[in-house]
Amino acid sequence: MSEARSESATRWSSVEMRRRIRRRHLAERRFRLYGVLAIGVAVLTLGGLLASIVSKGHTAFVQTQILLEVTFDPEVLGDLAGLEGEARERALRSADFGALVRQALSLEFPDVTDRRDVRQLQGLVSVGARAVLRERLASEPALLGQTVPVWVPAASEVDMLVKGAISRAVPESERRIGDREIAWLEALERAGRVRSEFNVTFLTTGDSREPELAGIWGAVVGSFLMLVVTLVVSFPLGVLAAVYLEEFATRNRWNDLIEVNINNLAAVPSIVFGLLGLAVFLNVMNLPRSAPLVGGLTLALMTLPTIIIAGRSAIQAVPPSIREAAQGVGASPLQVVAHHVLPLALPGILTGTIIGMARALGETAPLLMIGMVAFVVDVPGGLRDAATALPVQIFLWADSPERGFVEKVSGAILVLLAFLLVMNAGAIVLRQKFEKRW
Repeated sequence: MSEARSESATRWSSVEMRRRIRRRHLAERRFRLYGVLAIGVAVLTLGGLLASIVSKGHTAFVQTQILLEVTFDPEVLGDLAGLEGEARERALRSADFGALVRQALSLEFPDVTDRRDVRQLQGLVSVGARAVLRERLASEPALLGQTVPVWVPAASEVDMLVKGAISRAVPESERRIGDREIAWLEALERAGRVRSEFNVTFLTTGDSREPELAGIWGAVVGSFLMLVVTLVVSFPLGVLAAVYLEEFATRNRWNDLIEVNINNLAAVPSIVFGLLGLAVFLNVMNLPRSAPLVGGLTLALMTLPTIIIAGRSAIQAVPPSIREAAQGVGASPLQVVAHHVLPLALPGILTGTIIGMARALGETAPLLMIGMVAFVVDVPGGLRDAATALPVQIFLWADSPERGFVEKVSGAILVLLAFLLVMNAGAIVLRQKFEKRW
């Protein structure tokens, strides 16, 4: 025995064996190094992507405004003093507030008289200035006949110039804003009549063909309504299907075929579900096109397999001893599932549901197939109203030629990422709150 131990010790302490052990340790260190490098590359790539989006999108939350001395002239607007209710609203809608903007600019630059120069001067101010003046007079009727300072939004090119997206040093032929317009803008800046404020319009209005007036609120509401429909339809159906397949279904070829198809549907491209929604909900059921109801039903079809698979995995994770103990005290199969299995599987089911909803929030292709790519200005007020979704809104702005929409795209992506982070954080919180540790 002692000779065997001596021979074994000699073999393990030999030069060849030490060389092998050293190579093994080097291989382990290389493997750990490769893992650290892979994680580093992933983090750097993600950081670079986020930095690019933030650098381009943070300016979308800032808006350039110009201060004008506006005279609410009754001769231009008409006699509004004796009007009330709907009559006053109709008169305000038909009044020429653009003339007030032209008068204010003419008073600021009285030497600009040429017709072409006057049009360029008016181009410094956004067409949304009319709405600002209309809302100001509607909220303060006593302003009629008075001259007051009013901050109005600047045009998109002016906004881009002030933010530095357009360089003032490049030749005039390479930018859409001329030297004279820049000179007028600099005169306003020297007079303290240009400022940058938080862009409330971007977060509170719908889409617009003017970049400086475009907002994401309509798309946010449309996405929210679609997610509500998706959750109401897919969650109960997915949980019931998972419970049946895992707890009550007998093992036969028919149920095996159903399980295989559910697993296959989870990997089907999302645009296929868009085609299904187009064929069933629009062509057969004649539901309104471009409505959150149709979008939510289509996304529910796409989310349902994910919820079923997550629900089955969560139910399988419940220890068999729980079922056996419940059955031992006389509980029926339905009571075992309702009172014991489902409460314990709830964290996993909720986690899978939220992950599926997060995927649905970021989908674009199915919504394009059912017509939600339309230009929608108004904020939807119901499930059957025309609407768009946040990913589709990003797609539309990315396809627009105006330079001002570039920052809108990145800003909307930041809002979408914030939504996804909140939903994923909600999944983590729910899992920690309801999870039972064995």
